Amino acid sequence: MTDVTFYFSGWDPVVRIVVVGTVMYVALVFLLRISRSRTLSNMNAFDFIVTVAIGSAFGRALTAKDVALAEAVVAFGLLVSLQYAITWIQVRWPFFRRVVTNPPALLYFRGEFVDRELRRQRVAKSEIRSAVRKNKLGSLGEVDAVVLESSGDFSVIASVEDGSAFEATLEEHLGE
Repeated sequence: MTDVTFYFSGWDPVVRIVVVGTVMYVALVFLLRISRSRTLSNMNAFDFIVTVAIGSAFGRALTAKDVALAEAVVAFGLLVSLQYAITWIQVRWPFFRRVVTNPPALLYFRGEFVDRELRRQRVAKSEIRSAVRKNKLGSLGEVDAVVLESSGDFSVIASVEDGSAFEATLEEHLGE
């Protein structure tokens, strides 16, 4: 039968956690710093996966006795390097960006909800209304368009006088 320690099993495990946790924290901050702001920006699916994996690696290395500090730092380095490589490729090849990230989706346009897109993106009309209020607009009547961005954020585009300039801007925005 395995010994179970509920309260205290000695100072060695405590010291290990303090040392490993501190070194891993410093290593993670260093790796994230050299990978630039993109690593910490609004997350697409790949960014989310990397974030969860880094948290998992951190927690496992911190609490598991059989994970060496060097292995944890290499795991961090690998995950941050993969994230950097994916974003580097996305910037250079638009096709790859479309594979890794969702394109923006037009959910509301000049008084009409785009129902097909709302269903496809699994967005409720109440979420659109909430996004409008968060942008300090009183009603959908003051809005020309609402776009669901790749990051999951809503862009609310207030009504403008010159509709042709707006349409060109919207096409440019959705064509990214």
